[in-house]
Amino acid sequence: MAFIDEIKAKAKSNKKTVILPESMDRRTFEAAAEILAEDIADLIIIGTDEEVKANSEGLDISKATIINPHTYEKTKEYINGFYELRKAKGMTPEEAEKTLLGDYMYYACMMVKMGDGDGIVSGACHSTANTLRPSLQIIKTAPGTKLVSAFFVMVVPDCEYGEDGVFVFGDCGLVQNPNPEELAAIAGSSAASFKQLVGKEPVVALLSHSSMGSAKHDDVTKVVEATKIAKEEYPQFAIDGELQADAAMVPSIGASKAPNSNVAGKANVLIFPDLDAGNIGYKLVQRLGKAEAYGPMCQGIAKPVNDLSRGCSAKDIVGVIAITAVQAQNS
Repeated sequence: MAFIDEIKAKAKSNKKTVILPESMDRRTFEAAAEILAEDIADLIIIGTDEEVKANSEGLDISKATIINPHTYEKTKEYINGFYELRKAKGMTPEEAEKTLLGDYMYYACMMVKMGDGDGIVSGACHSTANTLRPSLQIIKTAPGTKLVSAFFVMVVPDCEYGEDGVFVFGDCGLVQNPNPEELAAIAGSSAASFKQLVGKEPVVALLSHSSMGSAKHDDVTKVVEATKIAKEEYPQFAIDGELQADAAMVPSIGASKAPNSNVAGKANVLIFPDLDAGNIGYKLVQRLGKAEAYGPMCQGIAKPVNDLSRGCSAKDIVGVIAITAVQAQNS
């Protein structure tokens, strides 16, 4: 069974409620129609009657719950809750109302905070910052989280590497230039995400332009230090580095360049040294390798909140909704 089909089956086995705040985008409704038709998750779409009608024409979203913040009976409760959360930061009740009614992502986060939804998918027409800022202000980080980061699930067709072509790439969407401690935290979170979603043991490679000391540079030193920290912090996972990408994935090259590594040639979780490398890497694999790319998925928030690439298709949104629903089963 293909990865996304397995995810959909998991989502169906214990249905969760996912909130979609981007009622101003047609792709939201195209994805919603498919999710509802396949009975993958329950959906709440936030928007006015006019927004919903204009963008859902010809699509069957009759099973979705549509919530208009301007008329919904619990809106006042959400506004009061938001004010209580942020009053120490100087927020007034008037500002709380203006923010929630003017930005559906804030409204969605308050719904999850108050227990009226299990997760959120946004970002098709909003920046990552506009998706994450409300999440961190309202839902906040999960207990024990050292860093909120992002990952992509990459599904590469006809690929012998990784877990039958399935990989987790981190961080490709959020942390710009992680220091060694942050890079180690990304490795640990990405390993846990792989195990949760793929159901197999993660094999984690911290990537570099160097393999096991083949080059000397401050950038290499950062990855070496991160690897040491990650091994100490997450002994339950197979983690190694620094490794070049081919040494991480290809058994023969891994055996040649890092013969004593328990990761080289077997990696299914690839940790990039910075956001430039991660973002470039996933897009090259997506476009040249014709891979499915699901994300950027967020890790470290108390409830699942997942970002979308603004270039995403409705099919991409379906996949991210299904993954969000599975994440919600364990949050």
